[in-house]
Amino acid sequence: MASLSVCWHVIRAARFHISPFSTSKSWICTRTVSLGDKNIVLMGPPGAGKTTVGRVVAHRLGLPVVDVDDDVLEATWKMPVAAKLTSVGGERFLEEEGQALCNFSASGCVISLSGSNPLHAAAMQHVRHSGLVVYLDVDIEDIMQRLNSMKVNRIVGQDGGMSMRDILQYRRQFYEKWLDVRVLCGTGDTVEDVAEKVLKAVERHQTHAAETYVSTRCDDVALCDHKTYFSDVVVKGLATDGGLYVPKNGLPKIPACEWLRLADMSYPERALVLLEKCIHPLDVCALDLRTMVFKSYGSNFASEAVAPVKHLSSNQYVQELFHGPTASFKDLALQLMPQLFAHCLPPMCNYLILVATSGDTGSAVLSGFSRLDRVDRHKTGVLVFFPEYGVSEIQKLQMLSYGEGNARAVGVRSDFDFCQRNIKRMFGESGLTGHLAVEYGTVLSTANSINWARLLPQVVYHSSAYLDLCRDGVIAFGDPVDVCIPTGNFGNAMSAVYAKRMGIPIRKVICASNHNRIVTDFITTGEYDLRGRPLKPSHSPAIDILKSSNLERFIHHVSDGDGRLVQELFTRLDREQHFQISKPLLSRIQQEVLAGWCSEDDCLAAIRTLHTQTGYVMDTHTAVAKVVADRLQDGSCPVVLCSTAHYGKFAPAVFNALQVQDVPEDPVEQLQKLGRSATSRPETHADMMRSLGQSGRRGHAVCQAEYGEMVEQVESMIQDCFMKVG
Repeated sequence: MASLSVCWHVIRAARFHISPFSTSKSWICTRTVSLGDKNIVLMGPPGAGKTTVGRVVAHRLGLPVVDVDDDVLEATWKMPVAAKLTSVGGERFLEEEGQALCNFSASGCVISLSGSNPLHAAAMQHVRHSGLVVYLDVDIEDIMQRLNSMKVNRIVGQDGGMSMRDILQYRRQFYEKWLDVRVLCGTGDTVEDVAEKVLKAVERHQTHAAETYVSTRCDDVALCDHKTYFSDVVVKGLATDGGLYVPKNGLPKIPACEWLRLADMSYPERALVLLEKCIHPLDVCALDLRTMVFKSYGSNFASEAVAPVKHLSSNQYVQELFHGPTASFKDLALQLMPQLFAHCLPPMCNYLILVATSGDTGSAVLSGFSRLDRVDRHKTGVLVFFPEYGVSEIQKLQMLSYGEGNARAVGVRSDFDFCQRNIKRMFGESGLTGHLAVEYGTVLSTANSINWARLLPQVVYHSSAYLDLCRDGVIAFGDPVDVCIPTGNFGNAMSAVYAKRMGIPIRKVICASNHNRIVTDFITTGEYDLRGRPLKPSHSPAIDILKSSNLERFIHHVSDGDGRLVQELFTRLDREQHFQISKPLLSRIQQEVLAGWCSEDDCLAAIRTLHTQTGYVMDTHTAVAKVVADRLQDGSCPVVLCSTAHYGKFAPAVFNALQVQDVPEDPVEQLQKLGRSATSRPETHADMMRSLGQSGRRGHAVCQAEYGEMVEQVESMIQDCFMKVG
């Protein structure tokens, strides 16, 4: 068959006439979307509105429109599509339909595919080569209602007796495979609403420069924006001026109708849609992002729900963020972040990831990077510094279980703040970074929450908690909830603030501190004072932090991006160990967040009381959140406690709280006994048990609290990872 090309001058002008929308104001608006000779290709299930939306989009852009059913298939077959399906059957129909599409060529137009075109790989490769594929992602129940109203009782693929709903569900995998851009259609969206979303999606795809990142310390955004993209900030980690990267134009605001679509989705599906909206497709394409997300949140999590929300008592709910492989909330970000990092790596360069940990981040980083493909692991090393006496024995054993290959954990005879401060110092010393680049061909990066790619995935689970409550009928979308978060470095709290910014109706983010209450004191008084303030050991060591890095992002957020102010405050903190903010700024902070702290005795008492009442065992950090929520939350709306770690990671403290006698010395035996003490829930964490059983009691490097010794560990690690002969 000769190639079928469209002669645009013969397309009937009548095809642009859609009377129901002829008087709409948005109908007569136009947009400037430049695709050159590329096509806009609309893809979706039957009943998604591709034909009608295609006509509206084409009219607004002043482009020709092609409907594959009418202008390609029926023109080729000289018979209606339905008649062809009846004549040849589903399997033969798909092949002939695909062949007809392969023989079709066009440029600079809007093409509406048939619902079954994506099932033919060769045809879709041909179409995709000529343009941008936009997936109209419509809820299956909406599709079923539309097809019913159109009196459609059969679609391609029902020959084997499958129901229409099953066929539609089966087809989703093909739409997901071929999309360049997703348009999430909410229930109640009009044709013009969807057309506007298509135009915005296409415009976004063509304007990569609109999604750049700036430092929190940038005092003139116009001058600071050197077109730093997501793929850049993932690899760089820390801005060159010592600030943290944030999106120049903020995160996207998502309408309620789209949030409601997400409520019935699984956690990986929610994560994919939200991350697609936050990561430009020219940084990470839709198909690659999907692969990463589903690898990150699959069988490696003990719970199919990934981050389930459970009722605790009264108006309190707990989001269990500890079902990942290392039993802490850090897994929700660090199973994904290494894949994003590897994807964005420039060629011909080695990277050493430096991480400071107060306990949980270390093993989560090591786990996440260990799951990379062999080629990516070969170019990447991971070096974790942890306070030798500031983590639990189980946390230490978890980190040491990854002590082979390009991964290592080193103890430091100091605290987390010392480790974090000196890693930041390494990034800021051009002499050191230049030496490592020239001598070893190695660049430093970080996987702490100062890295934007570490923080962004955490926005997903705060959003997911709210959606779970909607799905389960606890609230209706739009009803407020509070979120209470055990807070040290402020990354978890900051991600909740970002979720609120994107449209999740969080009323207050409640920050819960232990007796190292630096964040609570700051939010209460506006004064950040480290002078003469020692770090006190606690039962909740993951929040034993005095210098809260992500607080910088929060001040940038509440000050409307005042980089000069952020620069002044944090330079003063480095120099004088102190700063004070203005009363108006403090007022704005207190409108968004509350803060309180919990004593050591109250922490243990909360664990014991809840277990007595419900059989549920909290870890020490969750207990800190519960104590603070009990004090500060007024009960007028639900409050979600972020359970950031499995209780087994802090077994000695939990044994103490539960007043369990005859505690074994061996950590594995402690977990086994503690699991038997949890008479209700949650159960023992199998992955943690397995990793501890494999770790043994390896020796490990320990360095003094000296910057020079930490640098020596960095050079030694680089030599071991990247300078091996053969």
